Amino acid sequence: MAAVTIDSLLQNPTLLFRPKAKVLLKPPRSLDCSRNRKLPLSRGSCLCSFNPRRTIHVVRASSSETALIGNFDISSSDDILYKDIFPVKRIEKVEGKFFIRLDRSKDQHDWQFTVGCSLPGKWILHWGVSYLGDSGSEWDQPPKGMRPPGSIPIKDYAIETPLKKLSEGDIFHEVKIDFNPISEIAAIHFVLKDEETGAWYQHRGMDFKVPLVDYLEDDGNIVGAKRGFGVWSGALQQFSNVLLKSEASHADSQNNSIESKDSKNKNRCLEGFYEEQSIVKEVSVGNLVSVAVRKSPETGKVVVCLETDIPGDVVVHWGVCRDDAKIWKIPAAPYPPETTVFKNKALRTLLQPKATGNRSGALFTLDEEHFGFLFVLKLDDNTWLKFKENDFYVPLLGTSSVPGQYGQSDSTSEEISSKSYTDGIINEIRNLVSGLSSEKSLKTKKKEVQESILQEIEQLAAEAYSIFRSSITTVPDEVVSETETTKPAVKISSGTGTGFEILCQGFNWESHKSRRWYMELKEKASEISSLGFTVIWLPPPTESVSPEGYMPKDLYNLNSRYGTIDELKELVKSLHEVGMKVLGDVVLNHRCAHFKNQNGVWNIFGGRLNWDDRAVVADDPHFQGRGNKSSGDNFHAAPNIDHSQEFVRKDLKEWLGWLREEIGYDGWRLDFVRGFWGGYVKDYLEASGPYFAVGEYWDSLSYTYGEMDHNQDSHRQRIVDWINATNGTAGAFDVTTKGILHSVYCTWLLLVLALGSGKM
Repeated sequence: MAAVTIDSLLQNPTLLFRPKAKVLLKPPRSLDCSRNRKLPLSRGSCLCSFNPRRTIHVVRASSSETALIGNFDISSSDDILYKDIFPVKRIEKVEGKFFIRLDRSKDQHDWQFTVGCSLPGKWILHWGVSYLGDSGSEWDQPPKGMRPPGSIPIKDYAIETPLKKLSEGDIFHEVKIDFNPISEIAAIHFVLKDEETGAWYQHRGMDFKVPLVDYLEDDGNIVGAKRGFGVWSGALQQFSNVLLKSEASHADSQNNSIESKDSKNKNRCLEGFYEEQSIVKEVSVGNLVSVAVRKSPETGKVVVCLETDIPGDVVVHWGVCRDDAKIWKIPAAPYPPETTVFKNKALRTLLQPKATGNRSGALFTLDEEHFGFLFVLKLDDNTWLKFKENDFYVPLLGTSSVPGQYGQSDSTSEEISSKSYTDGIINEIRNLVSGLSSEKSLKTKKKEVQESILQEIEQLAAEAYSIFRSSITTVPDEVVSETETTKPAVKISSGTGTGFEILCQGFNWESHKSRRWYMELKEKASEISSLGFTVIWLPPPTESVSPEGYMPKDLYNLNSRYGTIDELKELVKSLHEVGMKVLGDVVLNHRCAHFKNQNGVWNIFGGRLNWDDRAVVADDPHFQGRGNKSSGDNFHAAPNIDHSQEFVRKDLKEWLGWLREEIGYDGWRLDFVRGFWGGYVKDYLEASGPYFAVGEYWDSLSYTYGEMDHNQDSHRQRIVDWINATNGTAGAFDVTTKGILHSVYCTWLLLVLALGSGKM
């Protein structure tokens, strides 16, 4: 990629910039295909976004249809014109227990803090401590002697310790932390992370805080048996609270207000406790949908048999089509039992349990004139299952010559099992690579830990390769020679383009002053394209406190000082007409608030994304956020957004999708990405699917005594670390080279001026 600016357009190109993240009580939402109401319809799909509150017309099944159920076995190969098996994935909630315990250790001198979880997964305790005299919500790393084996420091404020089973028969994964009660530590803070799903679990939108002294202020996140503190409420409800009082006596409460913190520390009385909470994890579960078609010898009609191993009530939302356009139609009766008509557009049938096995199914009798059978599965009001984002489709005409829509034969189950297995291996490799490449891993993991991860990746890769080799079929030489003449099209990876893009920054720091910049740029579209540019970067489009656009306020208000939303659409259309891709400048790190909180601090948002202070990181003292710690560097001019919050990520992904659809952006220039973890960028890019994306990871070069260091590898490595954290879904500006060239140019200019003045 090359990034170039045009002097006639851009006199002063300037880049602007910045959160940290951590935790989240609710796991990700369950699958909800019906929420996206703006998906375009295509010839191969039908948009299923239905309102279940409409009037339902019940249709009775005929006796002949009921009689057919006992005569049709999907596992039989006799008279089967077509058979296929569709793998589907759904989200299932698994409930378990999560406990916190504080009690004396075995030697009765020290104390022990324990956290455990009964659900399977790769659980990590992300924790730190606060010391006597600390103020605010900042964490610190605990003393090295307090860190359990396997702990990894995270930057300078936290520790990550894996939870492990003490023995094979144990239900709980747990971690134990020993500490001396006569110390300067006032509280232990933590959140729980499941590395398998990426979900964080916290307390009331904040970290769990276990006090070790009696005088800490209750800021809403304190847990444990302590005088004056209440029990948990809300989503985390207390199951039990067993107080294990120590032998020491309490200090006189009347004198607490005048004692020094040091004396309080010496006289503090720890109280043991055990608290057990419910915890819910969402996991992806694989199921199969089996379909077979035969012609009934009794009636001459086509009979479709559908079965699935999905548990619970499964409703088939179905219809037929008369040609390959796959437009849904309602067929003539008879219909299966438990069938209703929906909006005169489709039918809904509740699958009936089969007598044997944990399966359910239904038979559909259709006339021969129909071209195909279409359906989707409805599990509840918010969960619909499709096949690869499209409706399930079963061909009816000419099925005797159709081997199966997705190329699966009688060995389908074995192939699906193999594919699921290899998909699992690939996902595991991705997780390992992502973990190894992240900034915190590269800086903090020991060499032996990195080598262990690399060995595991090699073993998984070898296993996947052996499966791949065993599945390769022999191709005749004549077929190979024919295929060699046809060159496949180049596949473009989302976010990275082709690698040959030439990027033009389509504005400068003064462009907003014209207040019609979009229209001025539209007039130059052909000229810019003729110069060889393939991608153009437009200014931030949102309403902004600053005129340049880098202090966004209402993200859905695209009337800015550069022009109106309609003018922006016209500009993008004109740029597309001359063959250019268009990047939107999106500021995801921070957002300016609309209202003040009760303390007079601007941290309450309005507009369509009316977030409260939970959306603001907790470690920026300027804005009193109730979110989690920032996963990057704070930008102190505006509230830094907490991307660890699920509602924030969901809203931002919907906003990026809206920009792609409504405005026509082809990709993103990502502002101040050093302010939040690259893994969140990966999530946003996978959701919005840009053609091209580039991040602005801009920080200071390395200097010694005011002079720029010759070796700037560490600076460049930080940019590479960010790209790795995005899993390679985005590129980044080469700020390192820009900084070096800038320094060289300034040095050269000073030299020229000195020579010109005769001072050398």
